[in-house]
Amino acid sequence: MVLQLLFYVFYDKITAKITKENVMNWLEITVTTAPDSIDPVATALTAGGFADLVLEDQNTFEQFLEENRAYWDYIDQQLQEKLTGLSCIKLYLEDTDTEGMSRLETLLAELRQQGLGELPTRITTLAQTNWEESWKDNYPPQPVGQKLVVLPYWLADTETDGRLPVILDPGLTFGTGAHPSTQMVIEAMEQIIAPGTSCLDLGSGSGILSIAALRLGASSAIGVDIDPKAEDIARENAAYNGFVAPKFTAYTGNVTADKTLMQRLSHNRYDVVLVNIVADVIIGLAPVLPRFLDEDSTLICSGILDSRLGDVTAALERAGLTVTATRAKEDWRCVSAKRSVL
Repeated sequence: MVLQLLFYVFYDKITAKITKENVMNWLEITVTTAPDSIDPVATALTAGGFADLVLEDQNTFEQFLEENRAYWDYIDQQLQEKLTGLSCIKLYLEDTDTEGMSRLETLLAELRQQGLGELPTRITTLAQTNWEESWKDNYPPQPVGQKLVVLPYWLADTETDGRLPVILDPGLTFGTGAHPSTQMVIEAMEQIIAPGTSCLDLGSGSGILSIAALRLGASSAIGVDIDPKAEDIARENAAYNGFVAPKFTAYTGNVTADKTLMQRLSHNRYDVVLVNIVADVIIGLAPVLPRFLDEDSTLICSGILDSRLGDVTAALERAGLTVTATRAKEDWRCVSAKRSVL
């Protein structure tokens, strides 16, 4: 998984939950804390009746990265800079809630007396808006390649100017069509997917690549991810597009560790195999990838930083594959490969 703007998506959705009416004015109160104080202050605020808190903390962010190191090799620089040295709690009150503001001030004064720091606050008036719907502004139609457009499900009926729609429920699972790695895979797929093509998508995330393959004319697609939530999400997204089993099938598992899953998947060969993850995962998968390919199959690997391209191509070559094409977009690379001819 490539960690980019997940923090902002989370922030928008949590903020949307706090509304009691569709449209109203709100005060955003930011309480700055010491890193060691953020948890006890948040606990005290919750106990005091202030729910729907947003915690922004560099230590928590770095801990999350460390615990999930195997699934990322790139962090959005702007996000990292935003969180550097940050430790604060945000909560929201209606601008007419004088009683709530008074309770908050009293509680913060008590916490200061308990030695939890100065707890300086900043109050921002949020313009009147429809908070329950505003997070959707982050997901406009996303044209990808020459033939497709990614649409959030609430824009499913949008005019597409002849592009084929890929309809998704965007969430925290990677894959909305905005990232260069995903775009390059779809661009490569547009050149090789033909009616009747069979597709295997390893690290399927939201299912976007499987759905795109089916939109382009593939007869079947299988999505595999190690996250069980991704299996459910991919299946739901495929259904938005009218693709259900056996046309689209989703599995959870690690093909390098789960022998039963490996046997099930490698029983067949696939015309196109997609691996849009990160360099280290692709390198780990390389030895088993030929088991999914026949002589005419195409493997497309993406999510590769330019600095790791040599490592990935070397791993594919050791596995008996020949790189036939390389795509570049920003700092990212996408390679196509075939089984080497002896």
